[in-house]
This record gives sequence, structure tokens and C-alpha cells, in this order.
Amino acid sequence: MTKIKNRAIKLKVAHINDTHSYFDPTSLQLNINIDEAQASPFVSTGGFARIKTRVEALKQQAQQDNQGFLFLHAGDCFQGTLYFSLFKGEANSTLLNQLGLDAMAVGNHELDMGNLPVAEFAQRIDFPLLAGNWDLSNELHSKPLLLSGNPNVYSYKPSTQAAQWIVKHVDQEPVAIFSLALDKMADISNPDIDTPFVDAIKTAENTVKQIHKAGINKIILLSHMGYEADLDLPNHVAGISLIVGGHSHVLQGDFTQLGLGAADPYGMRVNNTYIVQAGFHSIALGHCDIEFDSNGRVNSFNGKNELLVGRRLFVDTSRSESWQARSYPVLRDLIDHHPNVVVCRKDPTIKLLLKERYQARVLELQQTYIAQTSRKLRHVRLPDEKGGSEIAPLVAQSFMHTMRKQGYLVDFAIHNAGGVRNSINPGSISVADIAGKVLPFLVPIGTYEIKGKFISRILEGAINNATNNGVDGTGSGSYPYTANLRFSYDTHAKLGERISQLEIKLNDQWQLVQPEQLYRGTSSAYTMKGKEGYEAILNMHNEGQVTNFSMADCFIEYLTDNPSILDSSSQSVDTIG
Repeated sequence: MTKIKNRAIKLKVAHINDTHSYFDPTSLQLNINIDEAQASPFVSTGGFARIKTRVEALKQQAQQDNQGFLFLHAGDCFQGTLYFSLFKGEANSTLLNQLGLDAMAVGNHELDMGNLPVAEFAQRIDFPLLAGNWDLSNELHSKPLLLSGNPNVYSYKPSTQAAQWIVKHVDQEPVAIFSLALDKMADISNPDIDTPFVDAIKTAENTVKQIHKAGINKIILLSHMGYEADLDLPNHVAGISLIVGGHSHVLQGDFTQLGLGAADPYGMRVNNTYIVQAGFHSIALGHCDIEFDSNGRVNSFNGKNELLVGRRLFVDTSRSESWQARSYPVLRDLIDHHPNVVVCRKDPTIKLLLKERYQARVLELQQTYIAQTSRKLRHVRLPDEKGGSEIAPLVAQSFMHTMRKQGYLVDFAIHNAGGVRNSINPGSISVADIAGKVLPFLVPIGTYEIKGKFISRILEGAINNATNNGVDGTGSGSYPYTANLRFSYDTHAKLGERISQLEIKLNDQWQLVQPEQLYRGTSSAYTMKGKEGYEAILNMHNEGQVTNFSMADCFIEYLTDNPSILDSSSQSVDTIG
């Protein structure tokens, strides 16, 4: 075999991550100090049409500067907005194809509903889908659609215990790109049981060796492991030049002048590896210029994240006209000339595609009002001094309401706090508000029977996990909100003894939960799989039944039947003792 003679190259890499079906721009509120006062203008930020425009400009610049060019997506395009609720992965495949990606990583939310939606997505896309530690080698051939046979999918190779990778040539020099996701994917998502995710670090070690063996020394990792894992990986694996990351929604760079805070600088360096991540929800685009020497080392790295904003600026008109007259041009100039802001027009092709193919149905739901409230309903994951979520208990109640309407006999509901994504502001509430903002994750609801003794274990396990109390938790999103259950939790009690005074409401009467009695519950299919502290739910009697109703479907049904419930309800939860 002829040995490759490696050469120095220049490369520009553009990247996005965690776009979550945010095809349209986001109305982003900034907080800027001006004239010793606080101004909070709104700007139209991001969206796929602006991303397309900016990427094309960067690609043209790379050509002028004799650079190679790559455009990468670090995973999690599924879920998030009405576009996904209505059109599932079809809209994502169509719009991402328009962006002209060179590769995308599989994220955890791609697998919320199992493998089939990913397999369908992979059939439609015209770019590689990388999943380097996803072992598809034992995928059951009885499935309606396989991932393992799709040439677009680059997965784990058991024979080498390494990831499949793609090669892009820059000035005839090969650059290898592979992907890794969280190896504990089954804990937070729903990959089919026959297609496990394997150890990320071991896969990375073996993959780098295989790539070097092939004579390639310039390596990019497209990661959906999370920011902390990305920062840690170079301590275990050498030879990766650049990690383009996702999952943690980190917007690297200093945006404090705009009131968005400051994260780590763009392009954190750990040993000889640079790590980048570009925020979330399509509001920003990251890009970096890299110069490699012939040995694959990065001699020069320079880049940034950019907010892609429109030409209009919306300010608070309640202030005096003189203040408005003074502040508007100053604000406009400050935003337009911020080093991490680019004023960007929308690509007409993507604008037209959205309008003609998808926006009419989205607009219909935005104009379908089902409830109203005169007060703000606050959502927090963990109860605090003000109490717990005012929304999550209502969502749990909606599970019971809808399941009972469908003929299921249910006694209680448990819902994890992370399933609710936003608070509810005063005013009229539309279907779009619920399905696109409050409950954007398309996860079905199920029913099950379980003994009372396991209900207390479910609640304790979920709270322990949410608060890292005696366990290594996965985040506060597991905190349980309930309907027809009430209880106390003692932080300082022994493991297994932290839930007390557990009561259930049956026939409008509160009574103690009996350890050996079977009760009928309803929860999301995600929770029913025993994820994130909910392992005790797997002790359900026989198998549970998953319905075709999503979390949003249930809440929409509940609000439609009870349009004033948001005003009349006063939900409370036991705070952590």
C-alpha cells in the first residue's frame, strides 16, 4: 500500500447543533445598558433561511482564501417546535438538505421514538448521518426499515471496535470525520434494544488508530456527548484536531454586552484539541479557520459564534419619545457592530419552501385558541421557596383526564418535570403554544398497573436522581409532579425510606397507599421505560400499554374541555424536606 504523503492545509468549518426544528427565526430579547438605563430590545434571530445565507457567504470566502470548507451539524434536529409535531422528520430532512450539510451526528432526541423515525430520516437526507458508537450489527431484519443497510449511515464496526468515518478532501489532502454520542443513550432516549450504544472513549481510541493506520492525520470529531464530555475526551484520546459538539446548548463566546452572558471562549483548547459548540435552536452559527501542518497538528485556530439577526429592532414604546429617539440608533449601531453579531438576510429559497410547504398548517394551530389565563403560570423543575411548577401538575392531571375519556381506568398520574419546557404567560392560549412551546417533545402517554409499594420507590428514585441525593443523577428534569398523589420527601432519611405519608385520591377521598394493592397509573412512555431514576416503574404488573396520544395531545384535550382551568387551578407540591 502506498503511504500517503500528508500536507499542510487550510480549512474553514461552519457548524450548528441542537436546532430542534427551529426553522423560523426566534424573537430574542436582549438587555443592553444605554444612557445609564436598561434597554431590552427584541431582535429576530437565526432560523434556517439566515443560516443558509451566512453559510453560503462563508463558503465563498473560503474559496477566495484558498481554504477548504465543511459545514457540520452536531445532532438533535428532531423535536422542539410545531414543525416537528406536525411533520416529524420529513420537514427536517427537507430543510437540512437545503442547507447543504457535509455531515450530521445522531443526537439523543432523534431517538425519542425509537429507531424507525431515524431510519426514515436517513432515507430522505442527502448527507452522511454519523453515529460512530451506535452498534447496528445485530439489528433485527424483521423491522419495516433498517438503518444498518443504509449507505448514508456510518455506525460502529464490531470487527475493529471503531467508528465508521467519512473522508473529505481539502486540496487533495484527506480529512477524516467521525461521530460519537453519549454511550448511556439508553438512559435518556429510546434506541431499540437490538441497537445499543457502546463506550465512547474506547470507540474514539480505536477509531483514531484506524484513521492513522489509513494514513490520515487530520481528524474531526462530530460529538453529541455533551460539553463536559467533549472537554474531557482529549485527556483520554490524542490525535483529534477539532471536536464540534452539541447536546449541552453551550453558546461559546462573550455576549455579555447584549445581556446574554458569557460562556467559555470560542474554541476551548485541551491538550492539542479544540472544542467548539454553537448554542441551540438555530439562533447562532459557529465557524472557525484552522491551519494544519503536515503532521496533522493545528498551527493556527481562529473563530467565533455569531448571532444571525435581522435588520429590524423592536424596542419598548412605553418610554418617552425623546428616550426612544436617542436610544434607537445607538442600540442599532451597538448590535450591528457587535463582534459576535451578523445582520443577515434570509435565503429566498428556504423562505419560499417554508411558506409553500409547511407554514400554513403551523399558522392554523397558532390561531386556534383553546384556553385563557389572566395570570402567569410558572414552571420550574425543582420546587423552591416560591413552590413548584404550576404547569406540570396540570399536565399530569391532563393525562388522567384524556386516558379516562378514552376508556382507560386510571387512578393517578406521574410526570417528569423535564417534559415541560416553558412557563405560560397571561392571555389566550393556542394549540401552538402547547404543542410548540410548553410540551414540544412528541412523546406518547401510556397506562400501567403497579403495586403501591413501588409507587413510593418511583417517587423517591426520581427525586433522588433530580437532586443528586445519594446517587449520581442525570439532571433535575426527572423531578416528579403528580395527579391524585400526595406525599412527603425527607432529604436526610436513608435510601429507600425518604417517601412518607403517601396518599392517593380515590372516589374523591384521600387514603393511604397500600403496599400490596394494585393501582392504575398513567405516565409518558419515556418515564415508563424506567429512565432517569424511574427504574421502579419497571415493576409494573404485566406490561403497560402505550397509546397514540402525546403529552401535548392530552394537555390540549384537557384545556379544550376546561378552558378556564389555568385561572381557577391552584396547584401545590410538597417541597423537599
